[in-house]
Amino acid sequence: MTEDTSGTLDEALERLHAAGPEHRGWLSNHAPMAVEALVRHGHGRVVHRWLDRYRDKLEEMPGSYARITEENWREALGDPRRLADWPAYFDRELADRPWRDVLAVWWPRLLPGIAGGATHPVIRVGHAVRTLLDDPEGTTAPRTAELAHALGYWAARHAPLPPLGQRPGPGSGSAADALAAVEPIADQSGGIRERLPRLTAFPAWPPALPAPGLAERPEEARRRLAELVRAATHRYATHGHGEPVMLVHAATAPNAVLRVLPALPRELWAPSLDAAWAASAAVTAAYAPPEPLPAGAADPAGPAGRLPSAAGVTPEEVFARAAAHGDEHAIKLTDTALDVGGGTDATALTAALRACAMIDPAL
Repeated sequence: MTEDTSGTLDEALERLHAAGPEHRGWLSNHAPMAVEALVRHGHGRVVHRWLDRYRDKLEEMPGSYARITEENWREALGDPRRLADWPAYFDRELADRPWRDVLAVWWPRLLPGIAGGATHPVIRVGHAVRTLLDDPEGTTAPRTAELAHALGYWAARHAPLPPLGQRPGPGSGSAADALAAVEPIADQSGGIRERLPRLTAFPAWPPALPAPGLAERPEEARRRLAELVRAATHRYATHGHGEPVMLVHAATAPNAVLRVLPALPRELWAPSLDAAWAASAAVTAAYAPPEPLPAGAADPAGPAGRLPSAAGVTPEEVFARAAAHGDEHAIKLTDTALDVGGGTDATALTAALRACAMIDPAL
């Protein structure tokens, strides 16, 4: 990360914490995630201008419904009327205990609802935890508050997937082949809240290991999760045209989980992998197109001309294009693409460039 000696990120987070996590009834407030990525990749100078442009998507935090306590949190889980109450609860928790301890308690409680809020809450948690891990000795109040907002958003929008069957996994055992084996839902009409209840089954992945299994091999779980992030990012380069905005989350959701792993007890790594797979497969099934783009294809959402590739383009140039493009989804996918292979993976960088080509620019 480019060191934020200017305090831009903390200023931006303080500016945003008066706003609620959603706008227009259900759409996610992406600003905390986007500004964290912009600062991380050396574009802090554009953050406040970016926020000025985004302000029409910011709404005030809704009013309190009822205080959440240790006695009633279960009945409040997944209740969007509590969008303000849950961050207040986590503010109190984080004031009393170290943030890692709070995360360790709540992560397994929230994982079953990873797809809630179209996966945006877990993605926001991933960005928040990344900032806290950057400087564990100098954690700032705005960054701790951002974790409270992110966890609170997840708790309010917590929504388990429907009961799912299990199809045989790919013989290769690879994440790429597992994603390719995910069957699109038959009816891809409506938004994600209408689509996810239509899910019926996913391929089995990751493949079972002989004893000891993944629970006893946390490093293998972490390796598999990194493989899933890479596979989903690569797949965006060939299948992102199915829905260029929503298919971003098939990669960014599991990457958020990967970012959180270092802050978690190792016994939580294997269940985190399972949840990340469920999130990525769910988004893939909900929006995947029937066919990949052919080599040399034109931008299906724009004027004629070949979709870009990353040949001869540096990682810094790729992110600069995303920052200039300005759309929050393009910024977040590019941020994930730069995580893949340490920013040297050409297919991941191509996926980022194609996100900028297929998603409408915001600046």
